[in-house]
Amino acid sequence: MSNQVVALDLTGRTALVTGAASGIGRAIATRLATAGADVLLVDVHEADAEQIGGRAVVADLADPDVADTLRAEVDVLINNAGLQVVAPVHEFPPERFAYLQRLMVETPFRLARRVLPHMYERGWGRIINISSVHGLIASPYKSAYVTAKHGLEGLSKTIALEAAGRGVTSNCINPAFVRTPLVDRQIADQAAAHGISESEVIEKIMLERPAIKRLITPEEVAELVAYLCTPVADLITGASIALDGGWTAH
Repeated sequence: MSNQVVALDLTGRTALVTGAASGIGRAIATRLATAGADVLLVDVHEADAEQIGGRAVVADLADPDVADTLRAEVDVLINNAGLQVVAPVHEFPPERFAYLQRLMVETPFRLARRVLPHMYERGWGRIINISSVHGLIASPYKSAYVTAKHGLEGLSKTIALEAAGRGVTSNCINPAFVRTPLVDRQIADQAAAHGISESEVIEKIMLERPAIKRLITPEEVAELVAYLCTPVADLITGASIALDGGWTAH
């Protein structure tokens, strides 16, 4: 596993990271703060701002109206907040389906709508959406999550086209399973449900489809975010970048 760090200087820039208290969001927030950005750590739980390096903002992003209360002068927007609910379509609770769409599609739209005028005014900005391999393909029992991630992909591409030529890029990063507290809970639940060990869950269920048989680290996602914020990534926009160990190569 590479420990290389992308050269990045975000001094004078403000970054807003949703779902920043743990997992992927925490790793991204830490990386951007290390690069000199003033980072807003937005999460329903209070982030450890002192350790991460930033300012914690406690907010329930499942209420899309909350987006309009957050800072508009943002140069880097990371739409990362999300959750997973697993059930067959005919048993899926409609209120949970709607909840995921609000949190993972409408709120990213509201946040982008809020920060884009500032980005256009400065002639520079980065909107990076933490999508998923499930923004590119589907899996059974994940209808709300798959639908939301596909919607996020469409939003990202639309912003990319509108922002072209204005110094603002919009992209999706599409990881397979990342070793986060959320995935750790899924591993434990799957082990209990199937009566197998947690290592077997990782090997036989989570790593069945990727060609490279290991989980992704949050830091690897954060480093790709950092790269997209560098000048050499100015022409990368409207893209969906698979970080999936070859899952979607099948």
